[in-house]
Amino acid sequence: MTTASDFEEAPGGGPCNRRAVLASIAGLGIGTAVFQRALAQQVTASLTVTAEMIQQAEWIAGLDLAEEDRTAVAGRVQSALRQFAEMREIDVGYDVPPAMLFNPAPTMQHNATLDRSSVHANSSPVNRPTSDEALAFQSVNELASLIRTKQISSVELTKLYLDRLHRFDETLKCVVTFTDDLALRQAKQADEEISRGTYRGPLHGVPWGAKDLIAYPGYKTTWGATPFQNQQLDVKATVADRLDQAGAVLVAKLSLGALAMGDKWFGGMTRNPWNTEQGSSGSSAGSASAVAAGLVGFALGSETLGSIVSPCRRCGTSGLRPTYGRVSRFGCMTLAWSMDKIGPICRSLEDCAIVFGAIHGHDGRDGTAVNEPFTWPMSGELSALRVGYLEESGKSPEDRVELQVLRQLGVQLVPIRLPDKLPVWAMTIVLNTEAATVFDELNRNNVTEGLNSWPNSFRQGAFVSAVEYLRANRLRTMLMKEMEELMSGIDCYVGGDDLAITNLTGHPTAVLPNGFEQKGKVRTPNAITFTGRLFEETKLLAVAHAYQQATDFHREHPALG
Repeated sequence: MTTASDFEEAPGGGPCNRRAVLASIAGLGIGTAVFQRALAQQVTASLTVTAEMIQQAEWIAGLDLAEEDRTAVAGRVQSALRQFAEMREIDVGYDVPPAMLFNPAPTMQHNATLDRSSVHANSSPVNRPTSDEALAFQSVNELASLIRTKQISSVELTKLYLDRLHRFDETLKCVVTFTDDLALRQAKQADEEISRGTYRGPLHGVPWGAKDLIAYPGYKTTWGATPFQNQQLDVKATVADRLDQAGAVLVAKLSLGALAMGDKWFGGMTRNPWNTEQGSSGSSAGSASAVAAGLVGFALGSETLGSIVSPCRRCGTSGLRPTYGRVSRFGCMTLAWSMDKIGPICRSLEDCAIVFGAIHGHDGRDGTAVNEPFTWPMSGELSALRVGYLEESGKSPEDRVELQVLRQLGVQLVPIRLPDKLPVWAMTIVLNTEAATVFDELNRNNVTEGLNSWPNSFRQGAFVSAVEYLRANRLRTMLMKEMEELMSGIDCYVGGDDLAITNLTGHPTAVLPNGFEQKGKVRTPNAITFTGRLFEETKLLAVAHAYQQATDFHREHPALG
């Protein structure tokens, strides 16, 4: 808690405190975090910064200033404190982005009026399974066929999934808010429309779950965090609105680790359906858990640094982290403006393609969201595509199972090497700095309950100077150029320790189950990833989908009893 004793009158009027001093110094890019702290400790109750204070802190920063420079720096910091105090007087909402927008492909031209998608689901006939258990694990494409041919109604399917959500949530802790009333209304409407011959497409009448950082009016949007557990936002996220337009049925707001970190939220720890002693990973914890357990037809998640890929790996689901800027984040919690992405988590990559086709594109609300065409299925031949792979020490490419599958599919295999000259994990300081800015109010008021390990990350972010933040982004530009050069010779690549690289550059990744591992009586899934060119999800998903169909691991599911 901040108390009155923490505040004094800043020169020129207005409240200011030690954190303001630190932030002002950091903003000027003066020295290291240690230097900034040391200098801040010297600030007196009157907040007068002197040349002597600057001198006493110089050795920490490795500076050796002349006396006149010390006096000048002290004056500049003093002036910055007044400016900072003025800015802190303004209430800035969580939904307000900075005036700078990240663009992963700065030389690419986008057309806001371009048709977003041409998506055609597989129209092969599907027969209704003999058991509700089997029905619950059908793919979106299969559910769509059953609804379209009236072998099942949307109301029937919605009641099935609501029953499973209520039954298994006690074990999995994947639901923040049930939306039963809304779901049954939407399902009834879907059935009425379909009976009149109005069919909106393959998502019409299919139940889905929203990661609870996606706002939907009339329901809480808690961000998984104790300080926001009663928050209700009177906006509808663009992705939710587009799924409404597609006729999908929202059955639940699903759990996420607090403020999009991990799988622990104010309701507990979300569990992996394959091993309920284990967390589902995060932060799209509930989305992956619910899809894996057959509690929803599909779900939406989000990723800043692994939050779609990681829980999909753990829970054996199929996921698509789209190109940065492909899907609007309007109405969704911000963690890092220049890294956040929304994407589908499903039981198959074909499902991901169907859902992605409905949600992507420009909306006029998120300044980064652009229109680029997406076609499904891909019209060309797989044999025309070049797929990169990373060489493994001591292992011949001919002996690697995943490459054997790809050869059989007919793609051209190309050895590659990911960029390794830049300190990419050090550059993820961009995330912590942006997150510290988003949640600065929590940090300054020392709010820590129910935030997992975010408080120390926020504190770290408050000590990063503007100079170092922008230095990281300049290195990011260099990384983007290296990735552009790499991807110019291939359409996608398989595998690779690239979470930091691709989340900084904005490249899309598909993740899917790839076999299983047995430890005692516990059987858990393994996973594989494919990463594609910017805005070329069609080719990426074509390769990953073909691999999935050839291996068929996505057809297996956990037994929950």
